[in-house]
Amino acid sequence: MCTGRAGCDACVLTVRIAYLEDDADLAATVSGWLRDAGYEVEWFASGADCARAIESWPFDVCLLDWMVPDLSGPDVLARLQLKLRQAMPPVVFSTGRDGEADVVAVLTAGADDYLVKPLSRPLLLARLQAVMRRQNGVKGPLPSQSFGRLSVDHGRRQISLDGQLLVLTERETDLALYLFQNVGRALSRERLIQVVWARTADVDTRTVDVHVSSLRRKLKLNPEFGWRLTAIYGHGYRLEREGSPA
Repeated sequence: MCTGRAGCDACVLTVRIAYLEDDADLAATVSGWLRDAGYEVEWFASGADCARAIESWPFDVCLLDWMVPDLSGPDVLARLQLKLRQAMPPVVFSTGRDGEADVVAVLTAGADDYLVKPLSRPLLLARLQAVMRRQNGVKGPLPSQSFGRLSVDHGRRQISLDGQLLVLTERETDLALYLFQNVGRALSRERLIQVVWARTADVDTRTVDVHVSSLRRKLKLNPEFGWRLTAIYGHGYRLEREGSPA
């Protein structure tokens, strides 16, 4: 029975949660907690399926596991940021990774909160209510990055070289922003297609190669300008600062 108090579980009205978790038993338990609290929950075991659903149907909150076989939680977050932009719902991560560097990385990337497994029902519900309250305010801007001669503004989706805005296509911008979010990380062509192109068209690996070549030229991603955008044979690409370890 509803008590009428603010924050009462029974007073939560049609709040839709997209829940990504590949452990079916854990997902069933947590989904039960959320439904008992009055939330509407849609569970996904696949990161790609979760991203597609959020892109095509409005959700109020995303609860994402970090390690998912096909598309990880951070990659789902990156893909949604590229596709939804200002329409992004708040994102809470649920994961066993509790290292300080992991927490900082995911919060810097745009997550709203972070929960370490094993999950606690009261803490989970409290965190969800907190991010929903914050959603009614002003969400902080996406980060800007400075890399010497290159500046990357994720919020405005702008990249500058020597203070001059670069003219990029929409897809080149998506690809560049994702690469700069993952400097030093090996990214497979398949992952780039999943995150940047979101499989909305008939995209093959040659399309990825053409766009990478264009970015390398337009952004001057070569050793002369302090960068390496290198191809990894049979895998994909890695963007690195010149002089960093491979």
